[in-house]
Amino acid sequence: MNVNAQKRMAAKILDCGENRVYFDPYFIDEIKMAITREDIRNLIKEGIIRKKYKKGISNYRKKQQHERKKKGRARGLGKRKGTKKARTPKKEAWIKKIRPIRAHLKEMRDRKQIAKSTYRKLYKNAKGGMFRSVAHLNRYIEENDLMRRGR
Repeated sequence: MNVNAQKRMAAKILDCGENRVYFDPYFIDEIKMAITREDIRNLIKEGIIRKKYKKGISNYRKKQQHERKKKGRARGLGKRKGTKKARTPKKEAWIKKIRPIRAHLKEMRDRKQIAKSTYRKLYKNAKGGMFRSVAHLNRYIEENDLMRRGR
């Protein structure tokens, strides 16, 4: 005598597939005797019939790889799929470059380290993409002797 009918009823009651229905092998005779849905419900209450857990997909490898990437591993040329501009768009790169330069220029102007006219010229140069970084801007100011003296 097989228990297919009981398994089918239990699956309907537990709201899952038949493969996820678990019958306790010690109480198989009791399960065979259960012929109504009410009998099956009682067996579920007693814990003789249970629903198995769904098999999930583990995140372990993903988390592990993420930790390695945080440390700077697995970011070489062989792992890159997009172009340089796809990974950091032109505009984003420009924003990262220009904001610190402009902030530095304003700071120097407010501290009266450079004249307003010099500030305007350097601001325009920065807008034109003349400076690679704040360090490059400072080097340019020193080389061209644009700093105010004695203040």
